[in-house]
Amino acid sequence: MLDALRGQFGRFRQDERAIEGLPIRLVIALVVGVASLSVMMNMISGIQGLAVVEVDVRPSPDVVGPGEQTLTLTAVDADGDPVADATLVVKSGSASLEAVQTATTGANGEAMVTVDPSLGPNQEDGTLVVEVKPPAGSEFVDRRANTKILVIRGG
Repeated sequence: MLDALRGQFGRFRQDERAIEGLPIRLVIALVVGVASLSVMMNMISGIQGLAVVEVDVRPSPDVVGPGEQTLTLTAVDADGDPVADATLVVKSGSASLEAVQTATTGANGEAMVTVDPSLGPNQEDGTLVVEVKPPAGSEFVDRRANTKILVIRGG
């Protein structure tokens, strides 16, 4: 039996077919893998329905003092184009408001809100927070922090 195993081992050592076929199999696997990856990447980039656009707010003025005043808030997309029908919410940050103020943007992306911010007795500055609620059914989202309104005593 030992002689039979030695004989088969000798024949196996002389057989070079497995070594010759291995590079061809690797090349075929590589080509098929690259083709599959190309098709998948094309499918992913072709999906436009899942694309979303971040929306931000540009307040004017963005630095105010305590007391009642009217602000112009403009909702814009990532390219700076106006966003119509967005709901803008202004609320207290480190500066105080008695009530939350809301407004809806017009066709030009602008909305006006009247605020009356106040600061604490030893507080020199604070902020008002502006949130955007994008129009329902749109591709817009508000995931990042928006521009805050700075309130400065004596400003």
